[in-house]
Amino acid sequence: MPTKTYHIGVEATMEIIGGKWKSIILCHLRHQTMRTGELARAIPQISQKMLTQQLRELEAANIVSRHVYQQVPPRVDYSLTDYGQSLSGILHELCVWGEDNIDRRQNNGEEITLLSRDGV
Repeated sequence: MPTKTYHIGVEATMEIIGGKWKSIILCHLRHQTMRTGELARAIPQISQKMLTQQLRELEAANIVSRHVYQQVPPRVDYSLTDYGQSLSGILHELCVWGEDNIDRRQNNGEEITLLSRDGV
């Protein structure tokens, strides 16, 4: 296997949690275990195919754990692994920065709605 080289540590972080959806998925899972349908409702802009793909990638990186219940119809839960929980502080800071950004923009007259704040 060839040696992997990063120029700065954040490259390794973004390789795992980068992209449009992963950090959003992780922020939801940080507070609770969720089923696929619950995640889809919490993130209405994501397609089912993209949600599944992102969850699989996060599972492969050992950030998210998938638990399948042997029942009919099948039930699948997703939660953060212990390793995934180590991202909690970073995710919280991203949420707070975004909330502050929205507040600043609202104060400048921009019409923005924020449906929930990161109460942690």
